[in-house]
Amino acid sequence: MKKATSLLLILLISLSIAAQSRKINISKSTIVWTGKKITGEHVGSLQFKEGSLSYSKKKLVKGSFIVDMTTLNNTDQSGKDKAQLEGHLKSNDFFSTGEFKEAKLVFKAIKLVSKGTYAIVADLTIKGKTNPIIFDLSIKGNKASTTLVIDRTKYGIQYGSGSFFADLGDRTIYDEFELKVNLIF
Repeated sequence: MKKATSLLLILLISLSIAAQSRKINISKSTIVWTGKKITGEHVGSLQFKEGSLSYSKKKLVKGSFIVDMTTLNNTDQSGKDKAQLEGHLKSNDFFSTGEFKEAKLVFKAIKLVSKGTYAIVADLTIKGKTNPIIFDLSIKGNKASTTLVIDRTKYGIQYGSGSFFADLGDRTIYDEFELKVNLIF
């Protein structure tokens, strides 16, 4: 009995060393978005609901994240303009946050590029639509960072897109937006 207990203990320790998951600190991790248009840009933030990276033998093997889309915030405006832009971005013209409260990112393929840098192929789900996305993730100690460039039209967000509507002139909103992500563990 003592031998079986010892073997079980060794097996459990080996498994915990072999696959280790690190959850992000959702209150310290940040997402900053930038959306551009002909006449300028807007900047804001989103908050994580949860997220983690998993390692096996000190090598990244898995990652998944959920973003709370209802936290979509505009940080470059105030007052009425801020409220108006946030309301429009949360509406059906853009992210439909009443219906689609979460966005998800799930790693599908991970390749070590150099020490602390991984090439990631992931599935990104926004508004119930999933598309692949490729990016590099840099990890250093208890921090990780990346910049994602996302084509909003792949997720059914066509409002103000010059790719879908002619004669928008200076009301054209570029199809791609950027997310600067900083993860703290």
